[in-house]
Amino acid sequence: MADLFQRCIEFTRADEVKAAGLYPYFRPIQENEGPVVQIEGRKIVMAGSNNYLGLTAHPRVKEAAIKAIEKYGTGCSGSRYLTGTLDLHIELEEKLAKYLGYESVLLFSTGYQTALGVISSLVSKGDYVISDKENHACIINGCMLAKGGFAEFVRYKHNDMDDLEKVLARLPENASKLIVTDGVFSVSGEFADLPRLLDAAEKYGARVLVDDAHATGVVGKVGRGTASHFDLVHRTDMTMGTFSKTFASLGGFVGGPERVINYIKHHSPALIFSASPTPASVAAAMTALAILEEQPGLVDQLIANADYMRAGFKNLGFNVYESRTGIVPVIVGDAEKAMVFWRKLYDAGVFVNAFVPPGVPPNMSMMRTSYMATHEKEHLDFILDTFATVGRELGFIS
Repeated sequence: MADLFQRCIEFTRADEVKAAGLYPYFRPIQENEGPVVQIEGRKIVMAGSNNYLGLTAHPRVKEAAIKAIEKYGTGCSGSRYLTGTLDLHIELEEKLAKYLGYESVLLFSTGYQTALGVISSLVSKGDYVISDKENHACIINGCMLAKGGFAEFVRYKHNDMDDLEKVLARLPENASKLIVTDGVFSVSGEFADLPRLLDAAEKYGARVLVDDAHATGVVGKVGRGTASHFDLVHRTDMTMGTFSKTFASLGGFVGGPERVINYIKHHSPALIFSASPTPASVAAAMTALAILEEQPGLVDQLIANADYMRAGFKNLGFNVYESRTGIVPVIVGDAEKAMVFWRKLYDAGVFVNAFVPPGVPPNMSMMRTSYMATHEKEHLDFILDTFATVGRELGFIS
């Protein structure tokens, strides 16, 4: 008789990496001040956070969260559908709708949950959901959830609009279709080819949902995201995102036509059967949004910092993805060497994210670095100097 737990008992890979002293995950941060954090009693320059605007430690954001707890308590004790809606939720939804340029916005409790809740409620039996092969796991799982409801799930080659057209051309003309893509891909920092994607969607009668988790507050006019970056908000049906990055909080949102948002509100199990975002989370996100609108220069500073690092890595001889976002991946290839690279960077005082298969393709292991508007030049130069020293030691650069 098979034991369900046997595969768990036999999984020892993480233990082996820990024993080798190369395990890069689940490192507890003891103090978080933005560009510099404390881990294991040491000050470390953070080059792996998605705190793009550096607002998690902003005094106004922290004060807003504290005041919300004092007024509303620590939780809502119910779903949005029943007893969990506060006036704070409605206020943030209205402000986000105005900011993003959509008729309506709906909040979810996490960004991951947003993708599951939106895709699975919109796409049902006989419909098609079409996804970029390198979309974030939340999108893929949202598509799989829709497939469980007997929708059809198909994929196209990463950012390949010719392949997307081929996929669309094979689908029944009278079927309802939803194309889902990351606006900025979370691993590479690349933009989706939104102009051509929208052309294909309009040609074949598909709707479009863009996940701007790594684009909101990062690209576009005042950080309004991918559609704004391409000046295509008026043609982009829906955008979803998260509060866990530029908005210095926890939660998610989707924006779109009022009738569509109203439908999701009444049909999404992820919304109806989950506790609503906490008062502190909503107040923090709302204050972060206010700061962003008041200080659009934060977006410019973030991109300037990332561009500086992208150019710096290239000048050192590293292989770096091309993009104009806050994500700057440094390709190192071999997974084992990537773990060693990560450990040496960490020991030298720099924290990055080690991405290895299956999270990336074989021989595409990388040090995924990401930047904040609050990184100072001294932080950035320290990161470059450390990469140079370790890169030469390990033979990645000469």
